[in-house]
Amino acid sequence: LSTAVSFDSTLMEFDYCIFILYFQVLKAEYFSPWRGEQQMYKLDIGWPKTPEHFTGQTFCVAVDSLHGLVYVGQRGDNVPKVLVFSEEGYFLYTWNDTVEMPHGIFVWNTATGSSVWITDVGTGKYGHTVKQYSPLGKLMQVLGTPGNAGSSLIPLQFDQPAEIFVEETGEVYVVDGDGGMNNRLLKLSDDYKEIWLTGTNGSGIGQFKIPHSVTVDAFGRVWVADRGNKRIQVFDKVTGEWLGSWSGCFSEDGPYSVRFTADYKYLIVAQLNINRLAILAAPPVGSIGDCVLVHSVQLADETKPHLVDVDMRSGAVYVAEIGAQQVQKYVPL
Repeated sequence: LSTAVSFDSTLMEFDYCIFILYFQVLKAEYFSPWRGEQQMYKLDIGWPKTPEHFTGQTFCVAVDSLHGLVYVGQRGDNVPKVLVFSEEGYFLYTWNDTVEMPHGIFVWNTATGSSVWITDVGTGKYGHTVKQYSPLGKLMQVLGTPGNAGSSLIPLQFDQPAEIFVEETGEVYVVDGDGGMNNRLLKLSDDYKEIWLTGTNGSGIGQFKIPHSVTVDAFGRVWVADRGNKRIQVFDKVTGEWLGSWSGCFSEDGPYSVRFTADYKYLIVAQLNINRLAILAAPPVGSIGDCVLVHSVQLADETKPHLVDVDMRSGAVYVAEIGAQQVQKYVPL
């Protein structure tokens, strides 16, 4: 009898262990915060078709969604400064005139045509400017004083302007201060006069330490990657009023680039030093709240993603990588 009782107890303990193990499996499957998480993007390994055309450090990329073109700005001695590809990845042509050290690039489409804006942080006779080009590279407009760094608004001067964003109306947003004397965000009218300006060097509200990237959402807000302060700051596009900031997602590395997805549901942020693309939930109208990391794309070591752009038609994300000296294309799943 005692042997039978001992045998029954062993079976009960065995069954209990099986139950606990089964419960842990169920718990891991059904209650894990990672359950159901899916990749949001995949690398297009066939883009571009001929990567050997990247011969310098690829600092910036811009998409012409209307015409299916991708512009890449690169730096280096005796290399073409602007490369143009089709969205399928075919190399088309280059241009080089009056571009010294491209930092940011933006395509502006209107009812009458398209143009390409480039921020030039060079210190030579073409530097410290923001320039507008035709798609084939003809210089159309120069903002700033070529070759002279400064802070003046009349005449307009820049010191290593980092990036530009142009609205359909022609109104222009410039983050001025990729390490120069200025740490500011300017909004200019379509005839390039100051509408408002905000920012000085510092870490307080509305101050910047290397404002590095700028974009505008569909709800009238201007988003700035405040790289040195490891945060994103948000402003009202009409008044320039400060609306809030995000810092909780950037303890490891500051944001280098900010771009919205085509549906404006997410914000794509490049983090150069940790080789990562952070995908953050974009808040609707109202308070911007705190940043929420929805997903991330971990890139290879030493890739160093610098600036990104999004095809607002297909949703594809293009990443200019100064470490890998290439641009990569990620397509949404």
